[in-house]
Amino acid sequence: MSFDLHGRTRRLELSDQELRSFEAVVLESGPEGIVVDRSAFYPGGGGQPADHGVLLWQGVETRIEGVRKGDDLQLIPREGDPVPPPGTVVRGAVADERRSALMRTHSGLHVLCGVVFRDYGALVTGGNMEPLTARMDFNLPEVPPGFKEAVEEACNAEIAADRRIDVRVLPREEAFAIPDIIRTATNLVPEGVEQVRLIDIVGLDTQADGGTHVASTKQIGRIRVAKIESKGRGFRRLRIAISG
Repeated sequence: MSFDLHGRTRRLELSDQELRSFEAVVLESGPEGIVVDRSAFYPGGGGQPADHGVLLWQGVETRIEGVRKGDDLQLIPREGDPVPPPGTVVRGAVADERRSALMRTHSGLHVLCGVVFRDYGALVTGGNMEPLTARMDFNLPEVPPGFKEAVEEACNAEIAADRRIDVRVLPREEAFAIPDIIRTATNLVPEGVEQVRLIDIVGLDTQADGGTHVASTKQIGRIRVAKIESKGRGFRRLRIAISG
């Protein structure tokens, strides 16, 4: 199966992260969800929330408040909004401000992950994000003196370096031959996945990842390490904010 196909829906955002509008045909619809043949709505995953936006059809607007993943991707309409019947041609529009903020945030987390792995050898044990704010958990037994300030300074140095952020898709065996391709304590790539999508911050961090990202680190803005929390013996949570 193609890496960008989920059920009956071609996922356009996986190959074009800047895409905000698209045309599609409705395959199935109801108040609980709308299935289309093509979509640029990111469905959520890896800590990144699903996109919001609208479907426009025959002079009608259907607001989309999320995406449900199952055998198909279902775009979730706002309660009470009309839904287009099967066979309708629709134009989808992803909410740009929210998506762009999430792309900056997700790329910022990869910079944070790359810095903490490079400088402290710690793996990720969890994470989550909202637009321009996020957390990432690490298996870090000790917090060295000056850790918060050092991590923040190193992250912003990598951002200022304007490192290119590339997307690649490799066969599973080839992808897993890359050293340290999994930066999480547990491998989250399902066994049945034959093609692995990689996000490569060139010279800093390469990871298997299905989310959306900016094209270079400079587009992230600035990272502030807002807080460090202990989450039990050997685990630390770093909360960050993105600005600029």
